[in-house]
Amino acid sequence: MKTTTTFRAAIAVALTLGSTAAQAETLRLGDFQSISHIVSVEGTTKWMAAVEEATGGEITFEHFPSQQAAKSKAQLDAVNNGILDAALLGTPYHADVLPLNSVVALPGFYGSAEQGTKALQAMLKDGPLREEILETGVTPIFGFVLPPYQVLAKARLGMPADWDAQDIRTSGSTQAMTARALGGVGISIPGPEVYTAVERGRLDAVLFPLASVPGYKLNEVVSHISTNGSFGGYSFVMVIRSDLFDGLSAETQADLIRLGDESAMHVAQAQDASVSTLIAEWKAAGIDTYMFSDEELAAVTGSLGAVSADWVERIANEKAQAVLDTYQTLTSN
Repeated sequence: MKTTTTFRAAIAVALTLGSTAAQAETLRLGDFQSISHIVSVEGTTKWMAAVEEATGGEITFEHFPSQQAAKSKAQLDAVNNGILDAALLGTPYHADVLPLNSVVALPGFYGSAEQGTKALQAMLKDGPLREEILETGVTPIFGFVLPPYQVLAKARLGMPADWDAQDIRTSGSTQAMTARALGGVGISIPGPEVYTAVERGRLDAVLFPLASVPGYKLNEVVSHISTNGSFGGYSFVMVIRSDLFDGLSAETQADLIRLGDESAMHVAQAQDASVSTLIAEWKAAGIDTYMFSDEELAAVTGSLGAVSADWVERIANEKAQAVLDTYQTLTSN
């Protein structure tokens, strides 16, 4: 009897362990940012840790930062091909399949990362941006934006005439329209390659969010940085392969999304808070951190006025105008 009881107990333990193992998921998460970048420190890394704690280890992560698993433009393909289970997508790098999501790159709409993130999060919950992402085989968990882009250059760029024929790094085709509207030449180069391009003279200027500058050390290769422009934005969206996400329990799905919402606002606020400190540091280091004058802002804004209309026409999607209208309404609140 004792042997039978012991045997049954052992079987029960084995079944319990087997059930637990079957439920556990280790997600291979791709990321083109370095672990020292504020997006990783205050966003991705914090979210992964919070998910692991909330799910009691049911969900864990194997993190592949700094393009270790796939280049920035190949993150989505890597998820679809099974190389990765999840990824933090830089949506401008995937404008060919996520054209509507490139609305965030339009200039002049949001003045802080928090403001832009609130708008993006709302649009990822329901509507064309969410539907477009789902159509690629992945599910959006949360999204956030970088602070509005400024111009970093080797010479002060103010009035549109100053931008004429300048080679300017842009993030994707939508932001390239911004550079062209100002008379410059938009050149798309992944973030990790920008430092070398500026240093070697391939670029005259860079459109970049100030909170991200330290992660790429661009302050080392430019001498002028604007502080009050709004040259478009950049959105990140955390995605998980849809078949995998759909197979998770409703409770786990809810945890991923709830913690994603919290992480999105946290990383947005952290970026906004870092900007004033960075500006002071750069100024002390001898960099010309300048504000556009009212005259310059008016001229630049006038030059950029047609970019949104051009975006709608270029996208050639029946939902483009509605997406733009919604985005404009949400960012004006």
